[in-house]
Amino acid sequence: MAFRDGPFENIKVPLAWTAAVVVIVGIIGAVMLLLGDSRPSRNANGYAPARAGFEAGAAPVGGVLSAPVRWTGNAVDYVKGYFFAVSENRRLRAEIVELNAWRDEALALKNVNGRYEQMLGVKTEPPIPMVTGLAITDARGPFARSRLLNIGAAKGIRVGNPVLSEHGLVGRIMGASAGNSRMLLLTDVASRTPVLVERTDARAMLTGDGSGSPRLDYIRGAGSVQEGDRIMTSGDGGGFPRGLPIGVAAKGVDGTWRVKLFSDRSAIDYVRVLLFQDFSQLADQNALNAAPLASLAAAPPPTPAQAAA
Repeated sequence: MAFRDGPFENIKVPLAWTAAVVVIVGIIGAVMLLLGDSRPSRNANGYAPARAGFEAGAAPVGGVLSAPVRWTGNAVDYVKGYFFAVSENRRLRAEIVELNAWRDEALALKNVNGRYEQMLGVKTEPPIPMVTGLAITDARGPFARSRLLNIGAAKGIRVGNPVLSEHGLVGRIMGASAGNSRMLLLTDVASRTPVLVERTDARAMLTGDGSGSPRLDYIRGAGSVQEGDRIMTSGDGGGFPRGLPIGVAAKGVDGTWRVKLFSDRSAIDYVRVLLFQDFSQLADQNALNAAPLASLAAAPPPTPAQAAA
């Protein structure tokens, strides 16, 4: 039942009575404040008991009256804290999204720098000039395996130059223009690379057949290859310097010896091209043109006295 439907529906409180009640409550409150704030005086002992009783009775009333104020303050603090937490949560979410983007970029740069460091660590003995480039397109078919590089003849690259990744040999240059060059991978059907088995020094021919693991053909010597043997360039024919790492020997499902390429460990994108032409680059021309040894020099012609004796 609503209040307007009850017995107090027609009761009306005059405005004068309301004002009187407010004034009386105010006077009582003022008296309480005066009594509570009064200072000790000469006749303090006269009303000390009354004051003590008044304070004892007013303390619970003050606590009850101040409770709504405390509750209101706590509620306001809670609401402020809630809205602050919501705004702070939104700010932190936006910051996390931004930091995730920076993290991804930092990881990508770390990966690129690591690969660059590995590429810079690729060295030959004796040293051969190298040019670093990037594989920009991939020509892939049932048998063809080649890449287009962003470096060319302007950097000194010529047809036949070996191409290395940070793990080992990946192919050779089959064509070059001023700013680009075409790299033929070891897995292409047109690829033929003279190789050797590091353990036995046995010679073989690495033949691409379009698969991920090229074949070892024309292996010299029975039992010269075992599972896990390291395969390297032999230098035969003068197309490649000796000792470039290629991969490890493995037995194929068809019973032929194949090579698991070191270059399969990562994507072939950053490469170094060896500016290798022939073995004359590996020799010290000054040493080759030096004077012959004294023991190999021609003996001087005998004098007449030596001839008469």
